[in-house]
Amino acid sequence: MNETEVGAIPGKHAAEIRRLVHDLSNALEIIVQTNYLLKIGKLDEASQQWLSMMDGGVRQASEISINLRTYVIENAAGR
Repeated sequence: MNETEVGAIPGKHAAEIRRLVHDLSNALEIIVQTNYLLKIGKLDEASQQWLSMMDGGVRQASEISINLRTYVIENAAGR
């Protein structure tokens, strides 16, 4: 894409969005690691259910973060 193409994310905005996605990824990594540590521990049945819900959310949030980063990279003006 070139910078005049409709729908292109201006370079300045793309850089800021990439920075925010990077920060989001760092925050998600803490949640992913905590989720992993909880999985290896012994939990009662109710806690296991909550962990399962959290695991699904962690996976979904990670996928969204990856998709957002990919979208910005592919649609940034002047890439």
